[in-house]
Amino acid sequence: MTTSIQNAMQLALDAAREHWGATAPNPPVGAVVLSEDGGILGIGAHTKAGQPHAEILALQNAALHHPTNTPHTLVVTLEPCNHFGKTGPCTEAILQSSIRKIVIGTRDPNPHVASGGAKALQDAVRIVEIGVLENDCKDLIGGFRKRVLLGRPRIRVKQALRSNGSMIPDPAQKTFTRESSLLFSHQLRRQSDAFLTGSGTVLADNPLFTVRKCPDHSGKVRTLLIADRRRRIPNTWIQEAATRGLRAIAIDDLSTAIFQLGSEGANEILVEAGPTLLQKLRAADLWDEWIKITHGESEDLIETERRPF
Repeated sequence: MTTSIQNAMQLALDAAREHWGATAPNPPVGAVVLSEDGGILGIGAHTKAGQPHAEILALQNAALHHPTNTPHTLVVTLEPCNHFGKTGPCTEAILQSSIRKIVIGTRDPNPHVASGGAKALQDAVRIVEIGVLENDCKDLIGGFRKRVLLGRPRIRVKQALRSNGSMIPDPAQKTFTRESSLLFSHQLRRQSDAFLTGSGTVLADNPLFTVRKCPDHSGKVRTLLIADRRRRIPNTWIQEAATRGLRAIAIDDLSTAIFQLGSEGANEILVEAGPTLLQKLRAADLWDEWIKITHGESEDLIETERRPF
């Protein structure tokens, strides 16, 4: 079955998104190997730092499942690496294969390696095409891009609102959003390396900050930053959070803590907090996406405001 380059890139994006939130400090990346006539031979996605990159896995899967077919085109969401890290350069593996054409969703934003992979492939007389579904590919690595260029993770704010603008549920209720919105919220948690909240939210709601509506990444440990200058959160709560896979830290200064997370390799922070902390983030311009979930009569409305970058 013949697959278009755009469809192949969409498959690569879908594969990468399955591991969004598990790959830090690396970005999520997906790849698809095609035969010369457009048949799908292999799909791969980077699963965790230190594990094989998407390109390698796609080539291995092609060899395993279609050993008699010759790989011709590699479609990958991010420019292949051309340097040694915990794994070898993907460009080297590509050049050792029969791949003749490489289609790249977006260039590597890391200023230390930018364009090195594409140039190495072009210098080896391979056809290189860049910019297929580029906006989607850039969004996928938005957190990684923020960290390597600005030194901090992408900050995504999730704010749930009632139709009257209030963030407070009715008595005896913990939420007012619909099941579909809860699933969306937990998918955002799954994509995140860290959470940010305020002491008021913890004391009032006792939130779990766990992923429950969809499968979480196995063994994932996240950092939970709690704006708590007066140290109102008891140590028992911090200890209980650790049993849920959370490294809870009370912080005084938002900016310092967020940049510290960036230096530790976190790509994505999800903010779930009350109006006081959200106002501070707005005032300090410490946000990248502001996601509002507004409860309506028949369905919830989800709106996302993105700051240009």
